[in-house]
Amino acid sequence: MNMKLLLTLFTSLIGTAVFAADVPSIGSNAPDFSLTDANGKTHSLSQYKGKYVVLEWFNPECPFVKKHYGSNNMQNLQKEFTDKGVVWLTINSNAPGTQGSLTAEEAQKILASWKTHETALLLDPEGNAGRAYGAKNTPNMVVINPDGKVIYHGAIDSKATPNPSDIPNSTNYVKAALDESLAGKSVATPETKPYGCSVKYKSS
Repeated sequence: MNMKLLLTLFTSLIGTAVFAADVPSIGSNAPDFSLTDANGKTHSLSQYKGKYVVLEWFNPECPFVKKHYGSNNMQNLQKEFTDKGVVWLTINSNAPGTQGSLTAEEAQKILASWKTHETALLLDPEGNAGRAYGAKNTPNMVVINPDGKVIYHGAIDSKATPNPSDIPNSTNYVKAALDESLAGKSVATPETKPYGCSVKYKSS
């Protein structure tokens, strides 16, 4: 690993984050929020009650995020489950002017160039949704069931590295949680420790 990548990882991980609140407990009601997407449309979590919802915290400059998008792992996961009726909301909670923050125009370009398959890319510049879920990293994943309950919170997978070659040998916790719950089973691993770059929240 070269020095430039090491420096990028170091600065991404420490960041200047104002840390989020506690993570909602498994089985608790998922906090509602209302955010505007890259195209100016407003989405509220409550409008999707009755559906499975995945929340994915996002920073396009984060090496850990690039691991999953550069390999098409995230896009494939998005498509697999949106094709099954799951709502996938990608959220950018980084404050304006910080690493990975996006304007609506920048977000539109990312959607096109990365060929993503989420339901919407939501902009959370005030960090309200991120704080409500205790999101501290990108990627940080949450799965919500049709009753509006949190059934998974944590990492996307079991290999906490920025190396795409680790993906085939990792356990994808999000896929496992959705597969199990869609099959009527309880989620075997409902909570893990997320990894990645810090979310750079707006100072209060």
